[in-house]
Amino acid sequence: MTPLRVLIADDHPVFRDGIRALLEATPGVLIVGEATTGEEAATLAGQLAPDLILMDVGLPGINGIEATRRIVAARPETRVLVVTMFEDDANVFAALRAGAGGYILKDATKEEIRRAVQAVGHGEAIFGAAVAARVMAAFAQPRPASAPRPFPELTTREHDILALIARGWSNGRIADHLSLSGKTVSNYVSNILGKLQVTARAEAAERAREAGLGQES
Repeated sequence: MTPLRVLIADDHPVFRDGIRALLEATPGVLIVGEATTGEEAATLAGQLAPDLILMDVGLPGINGIEATRRIVAARPETRVLVVTMFEDDANVFAALRAGAGGYILKDATKEEIRRAVQAVGHGEAIFGAAVAARVMAAFAQPRPASAPRPFPELTTREHDILALIARGWSNGRIADHLSLSGKTVSNYVSNILGKLQVTARAEAAERAREAGLGQES
């Protein structure tokens, strides 16, 4: 039987070590490579042709959602299973829109991770219990009569930071205003650019202003 070829994309070495040990002990699974950034994941996907990629959302550079979008567009035969700490609606639905075939949390049991790897790797869709509950709740809710918030793929914090970017604020000013570190703001900005599928801060600001964000009250 041909083994399931897996690429691990995560920037946390402890988690990579753990997931590698788990999958190396799983029959029918072959680890073909590891990536620590979104760009590296997209590059290795093209070079190694994995059947499945275990993708973290919070990768440096382009985030895991944008990396998923690029990989699925270039190699639709490669499946992506998001394995992350984030369970908010924005990240869950952004990952699904990007083409992920599954979404589970890093605190899942070993057996849950093994089952998800096998299922998504062979073409099924699977979600962790908490994530599945969010998906079901979202579909069960009636559509609001009011106009939707612009850029629904962004978290509330990302939405707030985008509005400040639209005002022309620097990362340092945003960090001071929101009581965040400069590195945290930089990570948020990277995630925002990835989710909006833009490469430049100025382009993100322009799109935000067109949507009515960033206007001084």
